[in-house]
Amino acid sequence: MSHSPLNVVAECYEVSQMNPANPGTSSPASLCDRHPVLSIEDMLRHFVPPAQFKDSGLGNYIPDPDFPSQAEALESAQAFVGASAPSRGSGWKFGGSKASHTPVKPGIYLDGGFGVGKTHLLAAMWHLMPGRSYYGTFIEYTALVGALGYRGAVDHLTGASFLAIDEFELDDPGDTMVMSRLLGELVASGTRLAATSNTPPAALGEGRFAAEDFLREITALADKFLTVRIDGEDYRRRDFEGHAVVVAPSKVLATLQSVGDATTLDDFGAVIAHLATIHPSRYVGLVEGLRGVGWSGVYQLHNQAEALRLVALVDRLYDARVAIVPSGVALDEVFDDTMLSGGYRKKYLRAVSRMIALTRLAGNPQEAL
Repeated sequence: MSHSPLNVVAECYEVSQMNPANPGTSSPASLCDRHPVLSIEDMLRHFVPPAQFKDSGLGNYIPDPDFPSQAEALESAQAFVGASAPSRGSGWKFGGSKASHTPVKPGIYLDGGFGVGKTHLLAAMWHLMPGRSYYGTFIEYTALVGALGYRGAVDHLTGASFLAIDEFELDDPGDTMVMSRLLGELVASGTRLAATSNTPPAALGEGRFAAEDFLREITALADKFLTVRIDGEDYRRRDFEGHAVVVAPSKVLATLQSVGDATTLDDFGAVIAHLATIHPSRYVGLVEGLRGVGWSGVYQLHNQAEALRLVALVDRLYDARVAIVPSGVALDEVFDDTMLSGGYRKKYLRAVSRMIALTRLAGNPQEAL
């Protein structure tokens, strides 16, 4: 190529100087003063597993004996990592004498509930895969396509040995078509795929849009993956069933100061309004460098667009291990009953699981998420 696709859009994604969260002081700043604008290079720099999974390996994934599917998922991940690379257009093959003649799909799809170790296994496979590889959430990949353009994204990702896609979501028909086409091109060029989600691939889009109009695309996407079900109990809730931690309004500041220096404190409503001014692909920059966020006056949300933005923010807070110190309504009750019974139910429940863990993190910074 005569020029890099990164240069084509770089001028639209120049990095702005974010307001620091008062490093070196105990006075919290405001999340609403942060206006991150990420360059393409910055976006790509984040295509690695979250910090808490930097040491994840297949050897330190401990299956729960009460749920045999966890051991089976580990075996499937081990077999997938051990598969030999195909020549262009041929099938993937497991290593070993007899098994080496068995073609397998180029992707593995880990389907299961919250906190059963899917992301651990995904990160472990990423660490073990040789060659150029990428690890990102579904929204990060779609944001990359939006930044580079479809062909620019294909040009950049082609040649990668492996793509790990966490939190695989299909929230609209446009994403369905783009991701199916993108992954199809990459698989044809020899790239392998691994993904996690709370929804089996054949059900992607169900309850969210007129899936029959996109059945062909959804089916083509599902056909690229070997689906592996993982059952189990959410390890984030094993020791603390119930509500997320709520702090009295008069104690929010003191609790937040116990977390560390890099903190922000805002009215919950102001945070929700601020999220509407920033594309979710840039939320990673919104929380970068923070140790904790304080939200005063949390209330239940009834607007789905606002709720989905909060979900995206919680995902980034969780990845960065940022404690939440809230007052008001418990964060596990922040989504109303209509949301919890609708097409995005699993997405909201994942956010609830993560918020419960993050509110506990303020009282015990060493607690593993």
